[in-house]
Amino acid sequence: MAGCDSGKAGVQGDNIMSYRAPVADILATMRHVAGLDRLIADGLAPELDADMVQAVLDEAAKFAGDVLAPLNRVGDKHGCVLKDGAVTTPPGWKDAYTAWAGAGWNALPAPPEHGGQGLPALLQSACIEMWNSAAFAFALGPLLTVGAIEALHAHGSEHLKETYLPRLVSGEWMGTMNLTEPQAGSDLNALRAKAEPVGDGTYKITGQKIYITYGEHDLTENIVHLVLARLPDAPAGTRGISLFLVPKYLVKGDGSLGAHNDLRCSGIEHKLGIHASPTCSMAYGDKGGAIGWLIGEENRGLACMFTMMNNARLNVALQGVAIAERAYQQALHFARERRQGTALDAPKGAPMSPILVHPDVRRMLMEMRAKTQGARAIAYQVAEALDRSHRADDAAARKAAAERAAILTPVAKAYATDIGVEVASTGIQIHGGMGYVEETGAAQHLRDARIATIYEGTNGIQAIDLVLRKLPLSGGQAVADLIAEMRGVVAQVKAANTPGFGHSAARLGAAVDALERATRWMLATMGSDQGAILAGATPYLKLFALAQGGTGLARKALATRTEAQGTDDLATARFFADILTTEAPALELAVTEGAGAIADAAAVFAA
Repeated sequence: MAGCDSGKAGVQGDNIMSYRAPVADILATMRHVAGLDRLIADGLAPELDADMVQAVLDEAAKFAGDVLAPLNRVGDKHGCVLKDGAVTTPPGWKDAYTAWAGAGWNALPAPPEHGGQGLPALLQSACIEMWNSAAFAFALGPLLTVGAIEALHAHGSEHLKETYLPRLVSGEWMGTMNLTEPQAGSDLNALRAKAEPVGDGTYKITGQKIYITYGEHDLTENIVHLVLARLPDAPAGTRGISLFLVPKYLVKGDGSLGAHNDLRCSGIEHKLGIHASPTCSMAYGDKGGAIGWLIGEENRGLACMFTMMNNARLNVALQGVAIAERAYQQALHFARERRQGTALDAPKGAPMSPILVHPDVRRMLMEMRAKTQGARAIAYQVAEALDRSHRADDAAARKAAAERAAILTPVAKAYATDIGVEVASTGIQIHGGMGYVEETGAAQHLRDARIATIYEGTNGIQAIDLVLRKLPLSGGQAVADLIAEMRGVVAQVKAANTPGFGHSAARLGAAVDALERATRWMLATMGSDQGAILAGATPYLKLFALAQGGTGLARKALATRTEAQGTDDLATARFFADILTTEAPALELAVTEGAGAIADAAAVFAA
């Protein structure tokens, strides 16, 4: 391979630079961007104080770095094994999960009446980021359990709650989400799984499901599946879908496990990444029907499932942040160790310099850092808004927070997962030829990151959701309030008159202006040209993310100027504003004037 860098300097086989959680930055983002201090001051998180938050983050960071991170490479190399319907996870996986659940981490956000700690989603989100940075494939399983707990707590009968929630909350059992079928990916109208009422309050479930994360594994004795299926007289389309709880093992009256239910794992996928996460095909009803219980009302299953789905979308956004952080840390470590070329100011005959001194490598690293922290800022703001939507004292405040969360959730999910892929790819570039081989571990981050842009609603679907469903909330007032908040940050940056901000005020102001104009165009065009709206949805979401992420980082930099990390925060905020937000005017044009080019392209694909 002529011209390729085949050197091995800095490569140590499986002894790859590990992960250390950026606790200081996580805490600063929670406090100064998401609004943790306000949440506590407003009395909406009475269980928290500064010392407790620090202690939780420190313990989570320790577990992530010392226990989970060393398993990331092991899981990728070994993967999962399916034999006789049973899935075996990689070496060390089960012990790590037992220790993780035993430490109470699964119970962090869960309802206290079922054994949970009832702590805010914002604190849980910080921990979720750490678990996923440490071992992405490991953290996937618990994420689905958190969603199952939420759905069951919100919609399940008292009998189902009493039977299943305590063991799901403790982590003794795990939960899954069963939506996708071979003929039905994102289009749930095409679901065919069936549910026949038995007459005793149970249903017989039959059908096939695919892409079921942790559908079968050896981490827990029981697995609680939440399955979408149709009743015999159900209306067509999504209005005829119901949600059912279908356990791997039936539960006896005394709480002990009984017979194996009529379900099985019929296969596991061989995937690009997340090798240690068993992605299963599930068969229900080979012997007449798996026994299930209705969650919520008949034909209202999609509404119940979306309780779980919305939780999952924030968590997937955090996965994007997490894998970007892991890739950035590894690339920075490599750039400090790898020597090639000499610094611009090095004397003649000087030894080779660390590649970190080269301007283009610094540019790539700052881009990785700024994108990661911008995505973190948006995701944590979603978590805080969700907390307020549940905890605020009056209905108006809860509604405003819920709408804020609704708008920012698709932005966070799509932008953060796109960033995960981009940052992981840049990490490979910094490693050079060594990044392209599996030996350094840089390639795994890109392979693992790629799925997050696809599952829990592809990023294109997130953009459509944003422009069609979320922008019109409260007649457009909800998005107007967010834009006004961004303008307030721009004004603060301008008033601060801090030289270290560079052109940030002007660049951020231009990005917010572009977003406001694009938003007005979207709302004005909504009723007349949906094709144009859909054509501009994805660039609009990115434009929104640049403005939201850039102002978030500026807010943090303003708040931490007198703290130890203030210099780093200021440099990162400036890079995001001065470099990344310059794309905003072009994105505005793509939103407002790009539909014609997409429509005319139809001729390219004509038969």
